[in-house]
Amino acid sequence: MGSLAEPLPITAPDPMQPTPYRVVATHPESADVTTLSLVPVDAALPVALPGQFMTVWVFGVGEIPISVSRMGVAGEVLLTVRTVGRTSAAMVGSAVGDVMGLRGPFGTAWPVAAAAGRDIVVMAGGLGIAPLRMAIDALVAAQAGQVTVILGTREPAQLLFGADLDRWRAAGASVHVTVDAADRTWNGAVGTATAMLQRLGVHHDMAFVCGPEMMMTSGARAVIALGAQPHDVWVSLERNMHCGIGHCGRCQLGPHLLCRDGAVVRWDTVDELLEVRGR
Repeated sequence: MGSLAEPLPITAPDPMQPTPYRVVATHPESADVTTLSLVPVDAALPVALPGQFMTVWVFGVGEIPISVSRMGVAGEVLLTVRTVGRTSAAMVGSAVGDVMGLRGPFGTAWPVAAAAGRDIVVMAGGLGIAPLRMAIDALVAAQAGQVTVILGTREPAQLLFGADLDRWRAAGASVHVTVDAADRTWNGAVGTATAMLQRLGVHHDMAFVCGPEMMMTSGARAVIALGAQPHDVWVSLERNMHCGIGHCGRCQLGPHLLCRDGAVVRWDTVDELLEVRGR
């Protein structure tokens, strides 16, 4: 396998031209996180692979990259968004019938096929679970090898996709949830996702890790310390992704343009780069 996931072909006639999409459903996930379901107004439905992203243009506000949370049963593109700025706030506040401009899907995908028959741990921190949902769906459906899901979140109120967690458990996955700070409603584990992995102490052949960069670094190192090979650990990295096709260079990390060569990358290709200050 190469040092990076293979860049996937871009199928849009003009990847820089936004396609109008209409919001067909909204689902609040927490106080500041919402999942939007969107379909093209008058174009063919795209097919995003696990880990790919779209760029979303809210007319008159701005454009941001958002990982595809899932492809809906009718082909809708599901985007899970947290309010962190003007554009994401406008997305979270959108209503059914609103129209936005989308480009993509762009970027690399989680190497789900390479995980066939292997024991794999999927680690997510907070909203990092969104780019992993389709990958976990595929891994659980394959029923080959043990799938361990570890989700860490800041507090119980920010826990996302509870129905998915239950469904993955019912399908045979080993699912563990931990919070940084508990309240009176919480009866589960307290601590980081990495600490949970270390407490489990189980060797996994492969790992997919997504979340804050510090969490991904500690998580990747913990998986390797438990016996995984660095080339079998994959993380999802983001920088200032703008064009989506590797032309503008704003998302450069060392030799990589993460909108094209990522966001999903192999850990041993970026571990030293993440040690550099001001990268």
